[in-house]
Amino acid sequence: MSSELNQGLLDFLKASPTPYHATQNIAQKLATAGFQTLNEENAWDLGQGCYFVTRGASIIALNINPKTLTDTGLKMVGAHTDSPCLKVKPNPLIEESSYQQIGVEVYGGVLLNPWFDRDLSLAGKVTYLNQAGELRSTLVNLESAVAIIPSLAIHLDREANTKRSINAQTDLPPIVGQSFGDFDALLKRGIGQQHPNALADQILAFDLSFYDVNPPACIGINQEFIASARLDNLLSCYLAVEALMAASAENTLVVLNDHEEVGSASAAGADGSFLTDVLERLFDRSETRIRTLASSMLISTDNAHGVHPNFTSKHDPLHGPLLNQGPVIKVNANQRYATDGDTHGFFKALCQTQNIPHQVFVTRSDMGCGSTIGPITASKLGVKTLDVGLPTFGMHSIREVAGAADSAYLKKALTAFFKFDGGIQVQIEH
Repeated sequence: MSSELNQGLLDFLKASPTPYHATQNIAQKLATAGFQTLNEENAWDLGQGCYFVTRGASIIALNINPKTLTDTGLKMVGAHTDSPCLKVKPNPLIEESSYQQIGVEVYGGVLLNPWFDRDLSLAGKVTYLNQAGELRSTLVNLESAVAIIPSLAIHLDREANTKRSINAQTDLPPIVGQSFGDFDALLKRGIGQQHPNALADQILAFDLSFYDVNPPACIGINQEFIASARLDNLLSCYLAVEALMAASAENTLVVLNDHEEVGSASAAGADGSFLTDVLERLFDRSETRIRTLASSMLISTDNAHGVHPNFTSKHDPLHGPLLNQGPVIKVNANQRYATDGDTHGFFKALCQTQNIPHQVFVTRSDMGCGSTIGPITASKLGVKTLDVGLPTFGMHSIREVAGAADSAYLKKALTAFFKFDGGIQVQIEH
């Protein structure tokens, strides 16, 4: 099962170079499994069944029974579709010393050094006018390597291994050729190759990202590890959807938000209205909504920092997650993670009943801590929330590493959560 699950994960990662592609691929997967498509512009009259709805590069999938929803509450799992990357600027072409380059803007907290000397391609969303003058948008993926950011040779920078810094404006524009020509023509070719009937006439705008064409892979002497771009956080997205479908349980929901890496403040982000808008359409009264959420729970799944054997001092000695040792409960006293004692205890008990190994992460007290969609969603909904994730090396690099055994552990835990038919509330003794 683990090898089959991981192969599906590798295929998904390869086919999802941008959040748009990830959302499209998940939507297709859900539709194939019998989930019905919802459109936010239409009126909804939802009966018992499975549905999904998209907004931008975010998606919500749910299996609901309106008759029992207030009694059972919702069991929700959240993750995010975006990853740090280099995005193309609106006026992209740069010419320098007979070379043509593409201007880029850094998206999120990118670990920049690994982007050098990689074979890069372009993917994303393009908005255009077709030959009939109609406004259209479509996804494109050039797939082949079209660019590279060469390192400066050490002979020209003797301090490269000790003091080199990276200027995002001047050091990062990828080289695309010496006689590249028209950027719009490149996009039209890309549209035509993937969508022969599109007939793009005028490129109006785009949201494009560079990505490494090196495919995802299982690595290690015994194939113990998964190496890929965008493990943070497409790994969680894939496993959440797999668990939702495997559980086939009523009143369960998966929300996958875009823009987490830049603060979540967007129409499609966790700090936007997407999830609250969908939830409000499930209830006829605000009191019903509040009662349901009071008996609900959200598990925010985002990657955790695995202990790097060369840098063990970067971790609290008693809270250092190891790859292939199970999901990590993430705790922070300052609410950078939303875990509290009750949700921590619930998940730990759930893992114990399922014989799933589990770990706890707390950052060093003298270091800052990242965050997730967990605290944002918890504050907007008032719902009990837990932050968990799989331990990862090289988070925010162009090539991240996770444990090959951990994917099955997290899927099993999330499936058990979705199928859990006991009360989420922890009883207080006086």
